[in-house]
Amino acid sequence: MCGIVGWIDWEKDLNQQKQLIEKMNSTLRHRGPDAEGIWLSTRAAFGHRRLSVIDPECGLQPMIYKAGDYTYAITFNGEIYNYQELQRELKTLGHTFSTQSDTEVLLHSYLEWKEDCVSHLNGIFAFGIWDDRKQHLFLARDHMGVKPLFYAQRGSAVLFGSEPKALLAHPLVKAKIDKEGLAELFNVFPLHTPGFGMFHDVHEVRPGYYAIFNQSGKHMTQYWSLHSAPHTDDLKSTTEHIRDLLKDTVKRQLIADVPIVTLLSGGLDSSGLTALAAKEFQREGKQLHTYSVDFEDSKQYFVSSAIHESLDAPWVKRVSEYVGTQHHIITVDTAELLENILAPMYAHDYPAFGQIETSMYRLFKAIKQDATVALSGESADEIFGGYSWFGSEDLLQISTFPWIAAFGKIEVAQTILSWLSPEVLEKVNPKEYIAQRYQEAIAEVPRLKGENALAAKQRESFYLNLTRFLPVLLDRKDRLSMAAGFEVRVPFCDYRLVEYAWNVPWDMKFVDNIEKGILRRAFADVLPEDARNRRKSGYPTSQHPDYVKGVKGLVLDILNDPNAPVYPFLNVPMIKDIVGEKAPALTHVFNINPLERIIQINSWLKDYHVEIG
Repeated sequence: MCGIVGWIDWEKDLNQQKQLIEKMNSTLRHRGPDAEGIWLSTRAAFGHRRLSVIDPECGLQPMIYKAGDYTYAITFNGEIYNYQELQRELKTLGHTFSTQSDTEVLLHSYLEWKEDCVSHLNGIFAFGIWDDRKQHLFLARDHMGVKPLFYAQRGSAVLFGSEPKALLAHPLVKAKIDKEGLAELFNVFPLHTPGFGMFHDVHEVRPGYYAIFNQSGKHMTQYWSLHSAPHTDDLKSTTEHIRDLLKDTVKRQLIADVPIVTLLSGGLDSSGLTALAAKEFQREGKQLHTYSVDFEDSKQYFVSSAIHESLDAPWVKRVSEYVGTQHHIITVDTAELLENILAPMYAHDYPAFGQIETSMYRLFKAIKQDATVALSGESADEIFGGYSWFGSEDLLQISTFPWIAAFGKIEVAQTILSWLSPEVLEKVNPKEYIAQRYQEAIAEVPRLKGENALAAKQRESFYLNLTRFLPVLLDRKDRLSMAAGFEVRVPFCDYRLVEYAWNVPWDMKFVDNIEKGILRRAFADVLPEDARNRRKSGYPTSQHPDYVKGVKGLVLDILNDPNAPVYPFLNVPMIKDIVGEKAPALTHVFNINPLERIIQINSWLKDYHVEIG
């Protein structure tokens, strides 16, 4: 994984802009601590920060190819898992290669197939190619949006980068937000708006899209999407096909020239991937290393909830011993959580989701001491229906995002927005904003003609989860892993698996009357029965009272400072009641998150010098 930046300008000679492109590039040092590269030309300037994973000696970037009088340059972030097959195919078409890197294969794929190269790729990617002959910039992002790609147009210039901070390093891009940005900022629910870059007129290339920029403007094309069709395979064939796809995907994603591990929570998704990876390691006479996160005094303070029913540690031990891995538990203490409370904000370049992200960052920092790459289980729930709302007819009938409908049943949800001042609520109107985003989302759903009403609502729910909820998880995993100079791969995001599972009916996904029943069957030959049937349990959090006390103290400092940047946006009396112990104990992750968000928003407004438009 890497960090990429670029600057295209049809009026300015960029050969003279080395210092500025280096400044943009340096903001992404964390994404690529192993090497850096700059390439300049009259109309295009590229930067690259490299995390060496494949062909460390020869895969340097930006990579250049000269064809006669024309130059083609690429800056690439990601992995192409089928690059070896593509290389063999391209050789039969007359291409020659000087490295064993997937970057060179990607560049030659563009030379051969131009914009259609993306339809040949299996991987996670975000890249920019300058085509000197056509005088255009080609930007592309992977099918599911695992790797980020932001851009901004300013007059004759186009700027792009892996993270907003790279764009903000350029004087043409200001840290400014408008009303839409405020609505995103003050929305406490997990919700990703496709294409939205938080800052004014900063955008992201949407998953499954590519863009061409030339002197006539921007031309955006969707190269991949979900298509609805009747599912014709029976239960046995469906299970076998899912198993085969997962085996092939894991095998492909274990290719690396650096140490690779898996994240193991003891849940179905990570356990199944770990079991498949462990078998591949054993075939090569090696032992897989696995990692999980735990918290200081977790046994003492753990309180079961619908989100996290049981501690992970016993299940981690069970699976690790069964499949034969060497397991490592990374314990995060309260002091670490409080000291790093702003790490997620700096990783995202905007306020994020509290201690779930903080602990994830600390986990990746620890693993980085031993390895460079990990496999993780994101998207299995969104693909196979792992959340409670998929099977709830009542929740499916509510005209909003299903996870927000589910959250609405929790008592704290009744006052979740009351931390904002009445003036902000009136002007920003978060509920209206969410309703608008919901209508935009359901208008995109690829319907299946003749499907009954319930099945249609379930299909709608899957689409909303894949395109508005999953991106929150993928963004989180990318930013926090790359903040530690660490790469995380997500096998369940293989587009072949997503395409196939999309049309598998709910009664198959829920076979055996349990969430992700079809996936449990697919893992039947690699996991112990008890672990295979463990119920869904979310990412763990610390419930230590000292953490809550520490967060309250930080918020109280803000409330006692009328000059604090976030102060005018807050319902100060209500929040003082909470931090003053007049409200119930804040053990639920959703109770404490608004307070964590206040801390992050305050620092973000100050440190990024955010202008409210």
